[in-house]
Amino acid sequence: MKYRYVVIILACFNLLFGYAQRVESLLENNWKFVKGEVSGAQSVTFDDTDWESVTVPHDWAIYGPFDRNNDLQNVTIVQNLEKKASLKTGRTGGLPYIGIGWYRTSFNVPDGKRATLVFDGAMSEARIYVNGAEVCFWPYGYNSFFCDVTEFLHTDGKKNTLAVRLENKPQSSRWYPGAGLYRNVHLLITEEIHVPVWGTQITTPHVNDDFASVCLHTKVEGAEQKELTVVTDIISPDSVVVTSKMTKGYHNERSLVQNFIVENPYLWSPESPKLYVAVSKIYCEGKHVDTYCTRFGIRSIEYIAEKGFYLNGQHRKFQGVCNHHDLGPLGAAVNKSALRYQLSLLKDMGCDAIRTSHNMPAPELVELCDEMGFMMMIEPFDEWDIAKCENGYHRYFNEWAEKDMVNMLRHYRNNPSVVMWSIGNEVPTQCSPEGYKVAKFLQDICHREDPTRPVTCGMDQVDCVLKNGFAAMLDIPGINYRTSRYKEAYEKLPQGLILGSETASTVSSRGVYKLPAVENFSKLYSDHQCSSYDLEACTWSNIPDVDFALADDYPWTIGQFVWTGFDYLGEPSPYDKDSWPNHSSMFGIIDLASIPKDRYYLYRSVWNKEEHTLHVLPHWNWKGYEGKNVPVFVYTSYPSAELFINGKSFGRKEKSQSSLKERYRLTWYNAIYEPGEVKVVAYDEEGNIVDEKTVRTSGQSHHIELVPSRTVLSADGKDLVYITLRIVDEQGNLCPLDNSLVTFDVKGAGKFRASANGDPTCLDAFHLPKMHVFNGMLTLIIQSGYKSGVIEVVARSKGLKSGKLDLLVK
Repeated sequence: MKYRYVVIILACFNLLFGYAQRVESLLENNWKFVKGEVSGAQSVTFDDTDWESVTVPHDWAIYGPFDRNNDLQNVTIVQNLEKKASLKTGRTGGLPYIGIGWYRTSFNVPDGKRATLVFDGAMSEARIYVNGAEVCFWPYGYNSFFCDVTEFLHTDGKKNTLAVRLENKPQSSRWYPGAGLYRNVHLLITEEIHVPVWGTQITTPHVNDDFASVCLHTKVEGAEQKELTVVTDIISPDSVVVTSKMTKGYHNERSLVQNFIVENPYLWSPESPKLYVAVSKIYCEGKHVDTYCTRFGIRSIEYIAEKGFYLNGQHRKFQGVCNHHDLGPLGAAVNKSALRYQLSLLKDMGCDAIRTSHNMPAPELVELCDEMGFMMMIEPFDEWDIAKCENGYHRYFNEWAEKDMVNMLRHYRNNPSVVMWSIGNEVPTQCSPEGYKVAKFLQDICHREDPTRPVTCGMDQVDCVLKNGFAAMLDIPGINYRTSRYKEAYEKLPQGLILGSETASTVSSRGVYKLPAVENFSKLYSDHQCSSYDLEACTWSNIPDVDFALADDYPWTIGQFVWTGFDYLGEPSPYDKDSWPNHSSMFGIIDLASIPKDRYYLYRSVWNKEEHTLHVLPHWNWKGYEGKNVPVFVYTSYPSAELFINGKSFGRKEKSQSSLKERYRLTWYNAIYEPGEVKVVAYDEEGNIVDEKTVRTSGQSHHIELVPSRTVLSADGKDLVYITLRIVDEQGNLCPLDNSLVTFDVKGAGKFRASANGDPTCLDAFHLPKMHVFNGMLTLIIQSGYKSGVIEVVARSKGLKSGKLDLLVK
C-alpha cells in the first residue's frame, strides 16, 4: 500500500482531521470546595463564594495535621497473623481523611450534543449532581466511572452546575486512601451517534517478527439500525499509517469488527515499549459523526506450565514491585510528572513490572507503564464479601463487584503493559468453603471481558487454598510470602506455575543502622526505626535474598512483586501497635521522599543487567565505636570485591553458593571502625579491577547541597522537579547524622509544592516550606507555573551556608 506520514501525537486530536464531533477536556480549574456536610450544596442557586478555591486533582486530607487520634483503630489484623485485637495508630497515616467533602464547578455544552462526565477516581461514595439533580452514584473510590448527563443539561446556553459529594467513613481503609476528587475529571462532548467510553477492544491473535494480526472491535451508540461505516488507520510508532480498512454494517448492539495485518511489527516490551494507534472515523449514512483513537501495543504473552512466562516468545521472570497509590508528600492527588519520576527510579533499579495494590490505578500510571516499559498486574480489591475493615468494600461487593470489574477491564484491556489481572489480595473469603465460587465469579468476568490475559489472586492462607479448591481454580496461583510453601503448592496444584504475588516485606529506615547486624523479625527499637542493613522483616515475611533464590533456582516460579517499591502513608509495621508517631510504612525499597534506601542497590545489583552496581554501607560516622566491629556490606553486580579501611585490607570476598546471603551480598563482619575512609575495590571475572567506591567519615556540617532531578520544566502548571537536599561538610561529604531544620524560599516561574524527609516518625507538614532533614537528606518538590521564566530556589538552615538553585521553565 502507499504510505502516508502523520504526526502520531496529533493523531488523536480533532485538529488533525478538522472535525469537532468529539471534544474532551479536563475540568481542572475553578472548583470550589468545603469540608463537612452542607445542606442544599447541589442546588444551582447555592452560594459557594465562601468556599475554598481549589484545583482538581485535589486531596484535602494530605494537609493534615498529623494526629494520633485521626485514625485510632482497635482491630485484629488477621493477614498479619494476629489472633486478638489491639490498638493501632498511624494505620491510615495519622491524617484526617474521614468525613464529607463537597465540590462545585460549572461547564458548558453546545446545544444538540451529548455530554458525559468521566471520573478517574473519587474518594469515596461519590454522588454526582448536575443542575441540582443526582445523575449517578459510585461508591468505590478507586475506580473510574462515567455518567451520561445529557438529559440534565440546560438547553439555553446557560452554564451547567456540577456538584460532587464525597464521604470517607471511619475504618474504611487500612492504609491512607486520600480524600476528595484526587484524580482527574473529564468532560466528553460527542454527537448523538458516537463510540462510548472505553468502546473499543484490540487483540493481537497472532504475533511474530514477520507479521501480526490485529483485531479491532468498535462499539457505536445512538445509531439504532442505521448504516455505519468505520474507516480505521493503524499508525506505527514511526508515525506511519501501516494499514487501513473500511468496514460497513448495521449496528445492532454488537461491535463492528475489523481485522488487520501489520507487517514487520514493532513488538512492545519493557526494553522497547513501542506503541501503535488505531484512528477510527465513524460515518453514519455517509456523514462523519465521530473519531475515536485507541492506543495499543503488539506483543504476545504465554504462561507455560513447568516453563514459566514468555513475552514475545522470550522467557523472563517478573522483577516487579507492589505500589500503593499515594505519592508521598503529594498525597493521593495524581500527578503524571510525579509518577514518571517514580517509574524512572524503578526503571534504573531494573524493575520491569508493577502490581497496583490493592486497587484500580490512575489512568496516568497505566499510560506511563505503556510508554516507559513496565508490565502490569492490575488489581481491583482488598476485600470481597467478608470484611477486613468495618466500613470496607464488603458493604458493596454483592451489588457492585461486577460493575467495578467491568469498568476496570474495559478501561485497561487495550493497554499492552497489562499482562495479568488480579482479582484480590489476601481476602478472608479465600478460607470460606464457598470462597472458590466467589473467585470463579470474578475470574469469569475477566475471561468474558478479556480472554487474552490470565487471572491471579494474592493468597496468604496456603493451608486453606490448597485444600478448598480456591488456588486450583485460578489461572495463575499467586502466593503472598510463605516462601517455605512454594514447592508444596507447586506439587499439589495443577497449573505448574507459582507467582510471588507479594514478596519480602523487608523493613528499613534510610540511613539507620543497628548493631549487631543480624536477621530480626518485627524487632522494635526505642527510636521507632528499622535497620538499613536489610536483615529485618516482619513475622510473616523474609529478607530479599530468599525471593532472589526462588526465582533463580526453580523454572516454575515466574517472578515476584516486592512489597513495596516505595514507602507509603499508613501501615507503619512493625510499629503499628500504639507506636505513635510512626505513620508511614518502612517496606519501601525507596523512602517516602523518593530517596533510594540501601536495599535499592541490592535489587539493582541483581535486576539491572545493563549497568553495573557498586554500593557500600553503612555510613562511617560511628563515634564511640572506635576499635569495635561495624560490619560493612557491599551490594554489587560484580563477582568479587576487596575492602580497605584507611588503606588496610580486610580481605577480598566473592559471591558464593555456600549460604543464602553470600549469593547476593558481600559482607565483612570483621570490619573494625576507625574514623577515616572506607574503600571498596571491585573485580571482574578475570580478576581485573573495574570499579571502586569510597565512604568517608564526615566533618562538621558546613553547607546545603541541592541536586535536582532535572533543570528544565514545562510551563504547564503541573510539571515537577524533585530536588535532593543534602547537608554536607566542607569537603562535600554527606553528614549522615544531621537532622537540621531547613526552610525554603521559592520565587519566580514556579512554586514550592511539598517536601519530605523519609522519616516514618516525622510530623512536619508536607505543604509548609520547612522540613527537618533525616540523616542528612530530604526532598524538595517544586512545581512549574504557566509562564516561561526562571524559578529561584534557596534553602537555609541555621549555622550552614545556604543552598541555591535556578530552574528554567519554558
